[in-house]
Amino acid sequence: MRMLTKIAAATALAVPMFAAMPGVANATTAVPETISASLAASCSSVTQIGTTAYLNVGGQTMASVKQYKGCGKNYSYLYVWQGYRDTHSSWNACTTILTGTTIRDVQCDSNMVEIWSSGADTLAECTQAMGWNGYGPWPGAGDVVAKTDTRC
Repeated sequence: MRMLTKIAAATALAVPMFAAMPGVANATTAVPETISASLAASCSSVTQIGTTAYLNVGGQTMASVKQYKGCGKNYSYLYVWQGYRDTHSSWNACTTILTGTTIRDVQCDSNMVEIWSSGADTLAECTQAMGWNGYGPWPGAGDVVAKTDTRC
């Protein structure tokens, strides 16, 4: 019993220290209400597939880019890191699902922390998520691009 008490105490001390670490990205693991509300009747979960890509701009991690699947679609997700937001007053970012070199559902926004694509009907195709620091609808000259691994 004493060992369990010690483990619980160590865990209680470690969790706040991890949560307070600077530069840690706290991206969501759930589909936001705007997407999940429209899918609520037919879908209960959307899960990440593949690796997370990192958008590095000017030597700093700007954002994470992830690919999700569920509800018969693929989604791309971009999360702008707190450290980047702390040092920049404005930014532009886009995210999309790619099939080869074709973008399927690009979403761009300014000064948003999270951007979700609207969902591409591409589960039967090889896809990857792509994010960049620009205006869209496709990365321009000088935009930094990050892509997840390809999932088939």
